[in-house]
Amino acid sequence: MEESVEISRDDIALLVRDKYQGNSPEDALAADIVRLVEGEPLAYVIGWIPFLSLRIRLDSHPLIPRPETEYWTNELITHLREKFGSRPFRILDLCAGSGAIGLAVLKEFPDAQVYFAELMPEHIAQIEINLKENGLDASRVDMCVSDLFDTFPSSWTEPFDVIATNPPYIPEDRSLDASVTNYEPLEALFSGSTGLSLITRIAQEAPMRLTPEGELWIECDIENIGTAKTLIDAYGAQHSDIRSDQYGRPRFVVSYYP
Repeated sequence: MEESVEISRDDIALLVRDKYQGNSPEDALAADIVRLVEGEPLAYVIGWIPFLSLRIRLDSHPLIPRPETEYWTNELITHLREKFGSRPFRILDLCAGSGAIGLAVLKEFPDAQVYFAELMPEHIAQIEINLKENGLDASRVDMCVSDLFDTFPSSWTEPFDVIATNPPYIPEDRSLDASVTNYEPLEALFSGSTGLSLITRIAQEAPMRLTPEGELWIECDIENIGTAKTLIDAYGAQHSDIRSDQYGRPRFVVSYYP
């Protein structure tokens, strides 16, 4: 029998505010508190999560965007503004999940073309909902169901200026909190015995998918990020930098291609 989870008053206050706008039906709130006690993540119970200036719905139960991902997405946006200014560019959100990374870029750059590739069809449908509910320009978006680069549409022939991705990167034998493994999609978390199976595939193919002077921004596990950087460089990056998240932990690699 699973142990119940202790729920804080702050969690209940967030639930009432963000799901019910301060006016929660008693029966519905009681049912939601049971879900929390059973260990379901607060973001799933509320149904959405803020991500930069967006409201990201999570109805399909994609991986919940973490603050670390939000942090480096903001770093990416700052960099894109410096590099491209008002010039158009093409960016791929790979392993897109809820679409938070690509949608944040889409909102900030009126001339960007944003592509989403995601393994699970239900999450592609979720990205479409998030696109619409945030009032973003669908004419500058394309998306597909694909296992990494394997089944891109034939129309996706041009290379990308940037690939941004938060792929599965956790070693499969690592123990995680039950609130994660019981509710979030395992295929978005684990990646082989070392956690590097998908990162290796991305490293191998990224050079063929990027423009000259293209960039790969990839979130990694803090315990294998050095190996991830070595792999990416070995498969064709000109050089790569390991960068830290807001907590000072090595969290993502930025790779530059010739």
